[in-house]
Amino acid sequence: MDWTPWYARRRVRARYELSATVAALREVRLLGADLRDGLRSGRSSAAARRIRRLLDADAVVLADLDGPVARHGSLPPGSDVAALLSQVYEHGAALRQPPLCAAPLMVAEDLAGCLIAAGEVAEEGLTEVARLVAESLDHAELRTARTRIAAADLRTLRAQISPHFLHNALAVIAAHIRSDPARARRLLTDFADYLRYSFSTQGDYATVAAELQATQTYLELQRARFDDRLDITVRMAPEILPVAIPFLVVQPIVENAVRHGLERKTGRGHISVSGFGEGPLCVIEIEDDGVGMEPDLARAILAGAGPPAKGVGLANVDQRLRAVYGPEHGLLIETAPDGGTKVVIRVPRFMRGVVAE
Repeated sequence: MDWTPWYARRRVRARYELSATVAALREVRLLGADLRDGLRSGRSSAAARRIRRLLDADAVVLADLDGPVARHGSLPPGSDVAALLSQVYEHGAALRQPPLCAAPLMVAEDLAGCLIAAGEVAEEGLTEVARLVAESLDHAELRTARTRIAAADLRTLRAQISPHFLHNALAVIAAHIRSDPARARRLLTDFADYLRYSFSTQGDYATVAAELQATQTYLELQRARFDDRLDITVRMAPEILPVAIPFLVVQPIVENAVRHGLERKTGRGHISVSGFGEGPLCVIEIEDDGVGMEPDLARAILAGAGPPAKGVGLANVDQRLRAVYGPEHGLLIETAPDGGTKVVIRVPRFMRGVVAE
């Protein structure tokens, strides 16, 4: 007879149940990581192993609409996976054909695949795990869509490099050829570097250091165009220079500040670019003392409802930041008529999948 007090036995049982719950939650979390890149990723076999553990099944098969993609465990003799998949895909519902049972994977209400298990597996448990898998696949599709959107927006931004700026830059260089040949050569080198970076196809991300170099090159060209009436201040904390950010994020904002903030201002103009770390965030601020704008107009520009000739770069950068990092990481704009404009970028310093090439 067990003489252990009842309350001690209950405490032991509670600790065991808690441990089992924590282990199951860990498996669910890691399952989401395994399916981060979809069923056809290199982690699908690991996902099948975790699902088998969660269901306590003899074997598990993961399939997409083209057929099985991963299996863990040995299926019983006579198992006809192909026939079961065909019926599930035809009816879009869970089916049991001993020794197998299957549940469809529904992503955004569309059939995306199937989960098959062998053994004494409860249909309710199979259905719940299938929903977990479907949710992970849905998140993977959203990440892929965000990447496609960001890439399309980047192509659009490259196509919008201002012919007005190109003409002015070449005109400034031509004007210095006789009066200051050495500066003309430097400006021509800067112009070539600017074009090389702007049309680079190496990747969708760059380091803050690379973006800063491109921005400084652009500003040197503009300083020559403004007959040195443009004051520039650049302050960047060393710890954020290696941070990876979407390609062509800083320079379009600086270009917007020059074109729409300083070109219409009389006298000298000043633009500052600063960056620093703020906990897990990388913060970059671009500020000018130009003509500014109404705050409502700034909000309209970010929403894509502003004037076609104004703030296209701002809206594009805002959309790409939101696509990559989420809606909470869009641009922040502080402005007022005759009060200048300050644009703030806040992005994570480290984020999986965001790597400068």
